Amino acid sequence: MSSEERRLDYLNVSGKEYVPYVPADKVIPEFTATAIIIGFILAIVFGMANAYLGLKAGMTVSATIPAAVISMGILKGILKRGTILENTVAQSIASSGEAVAAGMIFTVPALFLWGYAPDMMTMTLMALLGGSLGVLLMIPLRRYLIVDEHHNLPYPEGTACAEVLVVGDQGGTGAKTVFAGIGIGAGYKFLMGAMGIWNENPEWPIPGLKGAAIGFDVLPALLGVGFIIGPRAAFTMFAGSFLSWMVLMPLIAYFGSGLTAPVFPATTPISEMDHWDLWSKYIRYIGAGGVAVGGLFSLIKSLPTIFSSFKASLGGLTKGGGSADENLRTQKDMPMSIILIGAVVIFLACAFLPQLHMGVIGGIMVVLFGFFFTTVSSRIVGLIGSSSNPVSGMTIGTLIIVSVLLKAMGFTGIEGMLAALSIGALVCISIAMAGDTSQDLKTAFLVGATPYRQQYALLIGVVASAAVIGWTLTMLNSAYGFGTKELAAPQATLMSLVVKGVIDGSLPWALVGIGASVAVVAELLGISVLAFAVGMYLPIHLNAAIATGGLLSLIMTKVIKNADQLKRRTEEGILLASGLIAGDSLMGVVLALLVYQGVDLSMDMKWGGMLNEVSMGIFVILAIAFLRHCLTYKLDKEN
Repeated sequence: MSSEERRLDYLNVSGKEYVPYVPADKVIPEFTATAIIIGFILAIVFGMANAYLGLKAGMTVSATIPAAVISMGILKGILKRGTILENTVAQSIASSGEAVAAGMIFTVPALFLWGYAPDMMTMTLMALLGGSLGVLLMIPLRRYLIVDEHHNLPYPEGTACAEVLVVGDQGGTGAKTVFAGIGIGAGYKFLMGAMGIWNENPEWPIPGLKGAAIGFDVLPALLGVGFIIGPRAAFTMFAGSFLSWMVLMPLIAYFGSGLTAPVFPATTPISEMDHWDLWSKYIRYIGAGGVAVGGLFSLIKSLPTIFSSFKASLGGLTKGGGSADENLRTQKDMPMSIILIGAVVIFLACAFLPQLHMGVIGGIMVVLFGFFFTTVSSRIVGLIGSSSNPVSGMTIGTLIIVSVLLKAMGFTGIEGMLAALSIGALVCISIAMAGDTSQDLKTAFLVGATPYRQQYALLIGVVASAAVIGWTLTMLNSAYGFGTKELAAPQATLMSLVVKGVIDGSLPWALVGIGASVAVVAELLGISVLAFAVGMYLPIHLNAAIATGGLLSLIMTKVIKNADQLKRRTEEGILLASGLIAGDSLMGVVLALLVYQGVDLSMDMKWGGMLNEVSMGIFVILAIAFLRHCLTYKLDKEN
């Protein structure tokens, strides 16, 4: 059977019978210095990019396939060498950067919002400990989840990445598309954000409807995000924003227009507020209540899968992964002694490092909740993929339980809040990292990589991302501020509200309750409640841009009738979108550094009072060019 036939037939055989693309008896370069260096650099790049994107848009984008394509382009296109297993190592290291960044930005900015900003060393420690825990706890489950359950757990991103790697090894690669997207995204962002040639946030108040406005964040990253998540999710998020900006805010402005005293939590009367004031003082709390309930609904719906996954995973762990031949190169895991030593070191660090605010009780909670949820995460992503993994829901559940337990033990005030958030942060990072580890080990299994080398590669990726994530968060907060319209940080704001609400109860509960009630209505109507609630929380400007990307995806499905062509042109669009996201987000970090250093390159263009219209026109041109490329580029078979 040829390599191509094996590649296309892998889901029709059991894990023990499957013959990988690179057979176990074949040894080729894999864990090389070149692969490690490329992966290390890409982990930093994608970690920083996703940190900015997640704080801006409330979501991160998987780095797995873009990293694989870029490493392929470097190894094959620039260096003119490199094997598929080197690509697999580089991709695994790179994808770790995105996973660590996701766990960090979902939780740690809450500390900044409280005025207790951790120093860079503390954030580095949190990323290292949480990321390493997620990798280590997944390893003993690999044989059961990846090998024994091969025909039951497809691990969508891991399988797709394996396909991309095999296609690249056989001569095809989309690296040019990704690099082009990076260049366009970075150049667009620099001209707009650094030089001020056009405006990033064109907006127009709605005449006769005080408190309402429509606008666009004309960012390439948001266009790319919308294309990747598709029209359904993009339009659902926009609908949530429409409710907030066109219904709730005008209602607040209308009924508050005659008040002369402020309404909590605002400190100025509603009659003196513009639409951004209304969003900041009221809508963010309503949206946070909706997101909290959406996360809990996501968790509740996942409970049967969570418990069955935990039970099945424990069963596989006690069985030791069946009768797989441990002498095969493709079945050798990291030694259990290293895993146990690593887990003990993580516990001791959590328990005794004072900057983590946990103590022995907190260290125990991190290990217990980490073990439960990383085990669950590893299996869930095998069924529904990392993009649908309810990380936020599991983190909210962790924070609620931890906060209640700490309060019952006498931890109150800021002491209890810091302890609960620190525990939740490490568990969140480990959940995200466990999901990523599972996908990467599935990729390794399919292409025939050596498991223990992949596992060390994943830990290297954790180190790479941890080395820069603290600096990145500090820089972004200094330049833009978390919880602002520039960086809304929705998940971190939500985690802050959950912990603060349980520990000291100082929240505008009426607003939170309104948002929770709206989320319940959305659930009863069959709407994707979490996407709708996130849309309620985020500014309409951001979701309008994401909806534009979703519209492009919808147009493609209507224009292209051939299923094979649609699939391949959509893949091209996803590569281009990933490049736009990476280029835009990375330039966002660079611009934050310029702001932090006091460098001003702005030309302060006015365009004769038509700045908003010019900005919108340039964004429309970008969208049309994106769609035109996807519809007209030559498919491989046409070349």
